[in-house]
Amino acid sequence: MYALVDCNNFYASCERVFQPKFNGKPVAILSNNDGCVISRSNEAKEAGVLMGAPAFKIRELVKEKNVKLFSSNYPLYGDLSNRVMAILGQFTPNVEIYSIDEAFLNFDGLNVLDYYDYGLQMKTRVQKWVGIPVCIGFAPTKALSKVANKIAKEFQYRTNGVYVIDTEEKRIKALKWTKIEDVWGIGYRTKKKAKLRNIITALDFTAPQHEAWIKKEMGVIGLRLKCELEGKSVLDLEPVTEQKKSIATTRSFPKQISDFDLLRERIATFAAVCAEKLRKQNSCCHTIIVMLVVDKHSVKASKYYFNMAVTLPYASNSTLTISNAAIELLKKLHKGNEGIRFKKAGVVVTELIDEDKKQFQLFDEENPKHLALMKAMDQLNNKIGDAKVKLATQNLKLTWNMNQNHLSPKYTTRFNEILEIKCL
Repeated sequence: MYALVDCNNFYASCERVFQPKFNGKPVAILSNNDGCVISRSNEAKEAGVLMGAPAFKIRELVKEKNVKLFSSNYPLYGDLSNRVMAILGQFTPNVEIYSIDEAFLNFDGLNVLDYYDYGLQMKTRVQKWVGIPVCIGFAPTKALSKVANKIAKEFQYRTNGVYVIDTEEKRIKALKWTKIEDVWGIGYRTKKKAKLRNIITALDFTAPQHEAWIKKEMGVIGLRLKCELEGKSVLDLEPVTEQKKSIATTRSFPKQISDFDLLRERIATFAAVCAEKLRKQNSCCHTIIVMLVVDKHSVKASKYYFNMAVTLPYASNSTLTISNAAIELLKKLHKGNEGIRFKKAGVVVTELIDEDKKQFQLFDEENPKHLALMKAMDQLNNKIGDAKVKLATQNLKLTWNMNQNHLSPKYTTRFNEILEIKCL
């Protein structure tokens, strides 16, 4: 038996944990630079706040409906997510963290007599220990657990946020209720093609006459999805891996930038962050990519996306090496594009290998002093905090240059912002 645990309106719920005065009131979370809405409470949805709506377009609605806006506080959200996942691990050792607010659980080998009661225990413990409301769907397969979770969330008052698909009758009824566009793995284009074949519900998708079409349009992935919806488990939990295959640091700017020195400082900072992440997972990179993006809504240009890559002669996780390489790429990108205002930039490091599997070169090798320097730099930053030791090309007083006019404190990740309680 599988379960999908999904945190309800996760970002909004995280803000409410420490500010319960907003319970029952419309709350919306904005993206980086307070650009657009990325999370909404149920009350905000009812007030008419649309997902992805630009902040400047909903100003009047926010005032009229008294919607509380928050800037995205990812350190807080990430920490609370880790706490939720740790609690789920107490109920089964088989946990696949699917996203920051979702996890698949597998209960094979565990003696669970009543999955509904077990789900209520999980839900209650997460709510009590972390303060985050969750919904849980149980089913024999991962795809069906997604369907069960949606039912639990849609009918919370009838299900108490927990729903179990454990009979054939429940499976058929759930698939009849589920629209094809709500099926896990069905995208916008596939949905349009499916509806042209009169595939309206998930149950229609499992009909035998559509198998050839599914194989042609979706290949093996589609056939696996069909088996999953039929109750045949073919998708196991993904193995836990700490090492990423690539690391990207990208940010939008509060104001569009054309000045090379300002762009260089941002690229140097993004490169430094990538290098630090590499060292944290004991990896090195071979390839570095720098990207610049023009705002196509405010600037008329023939090209809106610029990028360039370089492959290093040796694998590296040195901030000096990666930053210097990124700045050289920026020089080439900026040359001939002077005067163009960019709204976003980023650095991506890829072709990663384990640090202990790095092959040394005979003629062209990195300065061996970098290893000791980076180690000392990381130790100082871990001790002092806030990345106090930086390259001279970086802004020593600033890491992220973003508009965050509605930012809440980092209650659990920064000691000087810890929650204060006044006892009278």
